[in-house]
Amino acid sequence: MSTSNADVTTEHASRYLQQLCKHWAHKFPVTFDPNHGEIELTIGKTVMDAGATALRIALTASDATQLEQLERVVEDHIKRFAFREELVFNWAAA
Repeated sequence: MSTSNADVTTEHASRYLQQLCKHWAHKFPVTFDPNHGEIELTIGKTVMDAGATALRIALTASDATQLEQLERVVEDHIKRFAFREELVFNWAAA
């Protein structure tokens, strides 16, 4: 298994967590509340935790290729939700 994490600085972490979970709930198994969310995509698992100043994202995929794809997909979707601010995703291998 391949894993990576990113801490994304934002005061809207809970909003983005909930938006992403609601967005994918019709396609994938999703559980979430305002502070924690989990999404089981076909290419891997996304776990998010919202804090007051950051959104912590942990990704798990079966291999490095799928992990890179999952990083791009999650990042692209959250950036679309956060069009009013410039978010930085520094993915780090776990």
